[in-house]
Amino acid sequence: MIKLSLIEKEDLIKIVEWNANKSADDLLQWAGPVFSYPLTLGQVENYYLNEAKRENPNVLIYKIILTETEEIIGTIEVRDIDEEKKIGRVGRFLIGSEDIRGKGIGTKALKEAVRIGFEDLKFNKITLGVFDFNESAIRCYEKVGFVKVKFTKNARKSSNGYWNLYEMAISKEE
Repeated sequence: MIKLSLIEKEDLIKIVEWNANKSADDLLQWAGPVFSYPLTLGQVENYYLNEAKRENPNVLIYKIILTETEEIIGTIEVRDIDEEKKIGRVGRFLIGSEDIRGKGIGTKALKEAVRIGFEDLKFNKITLGVFDFNESAIRCYEKVGFVKVKFTKNARKSSNGYWNLYEMAISKEE
């Protein structure tokens, strides 16, 4: 149904397209403060070149591919790699087309990212952050085995106030 493959420079335009009709808060929710609104190809390319393509990168950016059509439908990052503690972090996880959401594809993509983290990268633990109002994402993460480990009130300022954040984690043993 899906596969993950490292993103290539020519794929980056899809990220810009998925964010074209979104608000500044949508961008903030997905990407944090890394990008500024409106998202441009230049911003995404700079991030890709400076983070994913640098020597000894600390960010692996995967494209989520629908195997039936070979269409790129989203992205997911495995980042903040702490080799000493063997901890990774999932971030900037996006199913780009809204009409494809809610069909279990995100769960499958996250399971594959977790598999890569534990089997290929030899992590002992993988973490992620999610805003408390993103209930569908929280359900997806819990289906894969992530558990809430920390709650931070007023973690991020948005255009309409502050957002609360859950830190979630999964251990290799789980």
